[in-house]
Amino acid sequence: QVQLVESGGGLVQAGGSLRLSCAASGRRFSNYGLGWFRQAPGKEREFVAGIRRSGTNAYYADSVKGRFTISRDNTKNTMYLQMDSLNPEDTAVYYCAASENPGRHIDDYDFWGQGTQVTVSS
Repeated sequence: QVQLVESGGGLVQAGGSLRLSCAASGRRFSNYGLGWFRQAPGKEREFVAGIRRSGTNAYYADSVKGRFTISRDNTKNTMYLQMDSLNPEDTAVYYCAASENPGRHIDDYDFWGQGTQVTVSS
């Protein structure tokens, strides 16, 4: 089991930045690939970014590529999502997730956090 807790969400103006964190506890953190997903009101949960176990390979949804940066610190059991140039379409609840076989789909992940709200005002 892996327990995940997100933090860092909030209200920001369009063009601004936020950094989300995902703190993990439980089984060995470095055994898992990690991902960020988001879910806007009335929409399905969608993939945002993923990172492999070592942190050397990251991949992104086209909608955030060039604006968001995913990273992880295995010594701190924490993953991050740096979000720049935010726009109102980024408004959603953001979730972190963990898997031994991560990918771009919800079903690829076994463990989920509770989510943190990000609201971008125009």
